Amino acid sequence: MYDRAPLKLVNHGAKLQLWELDAERSRISETVQRSGLAPLISCSHRVTSRPMLSAFCERWQPETTTFHLPFGEMTITLDDVASILHIPITGSMISFSQPLRVDNANALLVELLGTTDVEASRETEQCRAPSVRLLWLRENFSTIMDVSSDDDIEFATRAFLLHLVGCTLFADKSATSVGVVYLELFRVSRVATLEFVPNDDLKASIRGT
Repeated sequence: MYDRAPLKLVNHGAKLQLWELDAERSRISETVQRSGLAPLISCSHRVTSRPMLSAFCERWQPETTTFHLPFGEMTITLDDVASILHIPITGSMISFSQPLRVDNANALLVELLGTTDVEASRETEQCRAPSVRLLWLRENFSTIMDVSSDDDIEFATRAFLLHLVGCTLFADKSATSVGVVYLELFRVSRVATLEFVPNDDLKASIRGT
């Protein structure tokens, strides 16, 4: 037996409401809808039973990835994910086998979000990791609207999706940042035709992380 650290609950529901896709951002909104991840926007909890979560944590067995309960073993399936989160679950499995280095994270920010080298380096240095703050994403991309250039729309769409998964699927203990590595899932897009290409990758990312 070992002493478990205090259970920390993180709810990003309020952060999701700070970046709304209104009528002036319809190009971004339609692309997000096509990605299959739009249901995550309303995925949040208001009231949570800490004792119940603690009980489940105590009964989780990482060796078998199951909960050991009085009536037997139970686990979470992909069907459960689809039923609860309302997102697609088909596609090939994806995993990030190697940690992303900070210099590679900076290069991804420049390539996929259109930042400068200085801006990218400053942000990862502040995070002290290959990550960016959720606040930084909102401050730099939430003001982009339909009248912006195609490139800016594409950068903002990727930023919104990174912010979305950082608040939901890939929320971490920092409660303030998201890993830049997930930008790789949003590499290919066609803003002009409102098509988002890597749907299978996005759907499968749940299985690979």
